[in-house]
Amino acid sequence: MTTPRTIVEVHVLQTVPPSNLNRDDTGTPKSAVYGGVRRARVSSQAWKRATRRAFHDILDPQELGVRTRRLAELLGGHIHVLDESIPQAEAWALAAETITAATGAKIEPPKRNTKDDKPEPAPEGKYLIFLSARQLDALAELAVRGRDDIKAFFKDKENKAAAKQHANSRHSIDIALFGRMVADNTDINVDAAAQVAHAISVHRAEVESDYYTAVDDHKEREEDDKGAGMIGTVEFNSATLYRYAALDVDLLRTNLGKGLRKEEPVDAPVRRAVEAFVLGFTQSLPTGKINTFGHHTLPDAVVVKVRSSRPVNFVGAFERPCQADQDTGGHVREASERLAKQIPAIETAFGVGEDTLTWVTRVGDDTQALAALGTELPLQDAVTAVGAEVERRQNGSA
Repeated sequence: MTTPRTIVEVHVLQTVPPSNLNRDDTGTPKSAVYGGVRRARVSSQAWKRATRRAFHDILDPQELGVRTRRLAELLGGHIHVLDESIPQAEAWALAAETITAATGAKIEPPKRNTKDDKPEPAPEGKYLIFLSARQLDALAELAVRGRDDIKAFFKDKENKAAAKQHANSRHSIDIALFGRMVADNTDINVDAAAQVAHAISVHRAEVESDYYTAVDDHKEREEDDKGAGMIGTVEFNSATLYRYAALDVDLLRTNLGKGLRKEEPVDAPVRRAVEAFVLGFTQSLPTGKINTFGHHTLPDAVVVKVRSSRPVNFVGAFERPCQADQDTGGHVREASERLAKQIPAIETAFGVGEDTLTWVTRVGDDTQALAALGTELPLQDAVTAVGAEVERRQNGSA
């Protein structure tokens, strides 16, 4: 008999107007062929990035991390806070040695034109490294301790081990959720507890092109050309998207380890992380070309599940693309009806619906079919209910 798991799933139907949320290297909205037709697509990376940005409005900054190549500059700031007598250049040098000891990554000053008179820039890594605020604080304290001879300090096995330990404990919520890969030291890699699918349209989607002109506000002479000062094109599409994410709460708990705050139970950061993820993923939106299109929409419907078996993506409901009604148009109604049939059918056929709780947040008559799937609640109340259920399971309550 398999050990029961705690998996949180988020299924979202969301309509976006003409927009270019996530574009490829040519500026074209990303797409994918599914069910034999071209669909609008928003990459998982784009929506994970949007979710992480949403965390800044939901969580304490001390519970979050920073992913950057400029860690020496960032850690140098933490070092300077601890000891204001340390000059900036020295703080950067201490930070670079400390990061190398902790992660194995080489930190060096970026190449620059030696003829310019600009001050020496801060050292940088060759790739992005993700560290939590608390990890940076701990590494800064270690760097200050070894200030007198930082290279010799980290030649000591205990000090180097301490640096690695600081980089691999007290992970932030976003590191615990989305993972971390450090090429030079796989021992401190973190497996992501959250999985996010590429969002795709439930219907065939076409890319359109907007031809635009910009008028020159200032003409010096009457005989000047009265034409546009600039012309160009921008590509866009519009879509009703199916979005999906799954969260392995047991792995999340392992990644977070002990409570992130002093004297708090281990379950508290787990619940906080789950609630932040569901809320952040649901309400976030990639901001590609948002000043051009203003695509500020919220979901038409959200279905959140807490289950004890494997995660299930119900995108198969849309393998045959939805067709807009010739008279009234729209895809949300058909998409909702398809999803409302697909979920119980899959759960019954494969026995993955037992001990599963479901909450639904929806808007409008077109999503009525989804109401039968679970308890209808406003989103914030649904998020709180999910958090309470996760906490109950973490505590081993029946």
